[in-house]
Amino acid sequence: MKNSTSLTQIALQKFKKNFWGVFSLGFLALCVLVAIFAYALAPDNSENANQMHLSIHSKNPGFSVKMLTIPSAVESQNPFSVFFFGKKNADTEVPISKYSLTENSIEITEYTPDGTDGLQKEYALSLFPKTNSVDEIPRKYISEKKFLLGTDKYGRDLLSRMLIGIRISLAIGFVAVFISLVIGITMGAIAGYFGGKVDAAIMWLINVTWSIPTLLLVIAITLALGKGFWQVFIAVGLTMWVEVARVVRGRVMGVKQMQYVTAARALGFNDFRIIVKHILPNSMAPVIIISAANFAGAILIESGLSFLGIGAQPPMPSWGGIIKDHYAYIILGKPYLALIPGLAIMSLVTAFMLIGNALRDAMDVRND
Repeated sequence: MKNSTSLTQIALQKFKKNFWGVFSLGFLALCVLVAIFAYALAPDNSENANQMHLSIHSKNPGFSVKMLTIPSAVESQNPFSVFFFGKKNADTEVPISKYSLTENSIEITEYTPDGTDGLQKEYALSLFPKTNSVDEIPRKYISEKKFLLGTDKYGRDLLSRMLIGIRISLAIGFVAVFISLVIGITMGAIAGYFGGKVDAAIMWLINVTWSIPTLLLVIAITLALGKGFWQVFIAVGLTMWVEVARVVRGRVMGVKQMQYVTAARALGFNDFRIIVKHILPNSMAPVIIISAANFAGAILIESGLSFLGIGAQPPMPSWGGIIKDHYAYIILGKPYLALIPGLAIMSLVTAFMLIGNALRDAMDVRND
């Protein structure tokens, strides 16, 4: 006799057979790892990857230049803080075209885009700690720096900005979906279970919220709370709960008529236990699917807000903010400055939509 298989195991087996669902889940896992280790992977590990070099702005991918690093005289930072949040006061970096050594100093010629000789400066040996002679400066403090994705209009490393910017997109998705689930499941479960005037009042609130355009409501909430990182999280989360509430309400209204719920009432269980222990666990399948779509929607909304200038504020890197800074370059001969973050947003949103589609197919009992 074959062992009985739970619905969860059946759904998991069906999900594993969906190539695009598994591929998207792997891609998402990779994005999460990149977000966690962003500063360890980024060539520019200064806070917000904000090391500017105006003389090498808007350079093509693969551009390389000699870089003189002048150490900053700051107190040592916690390695844990540097790993996750970057260096608060990064060393000063100066792009150079050539240099020469004197007895107690190094003379450099700054890099210029047109190839002409730039400003000439002289730096004393005392600026370079742990250096006993000027001959050690080139080996320790001059290196060939390569920008794999080029530089933005401020001369910052675009790859570093992209790697750290993924944190904003993933964080807004997780926090916004969490807020929407908490509010939506609570409101939907109460409306569906108790019905009557309670249901009518909650449905009125849902319909009013639903009637307001999402982006307009987010902008209004953001302006009320102020511009910033956490304000966007709250604003997006407070606009995405209505769909969750409607679906949960419908599921609860159906499930509460089941015999096992009637048996639970007969045994004297209170309403809270019946909702949490017996009704919600059997109503969550569509909520999981909606959450994947809401995650993608939250990323798009955050990118739109950053593009409008009311999302994550500079110098914090955001993919939408990078597009905002460089959309004019699409017609100025350097379209990649806007296309790279645009493709990144598209890839992440597509991955969540494919995961949602795979979950829908896996949880559909009609598909054998």
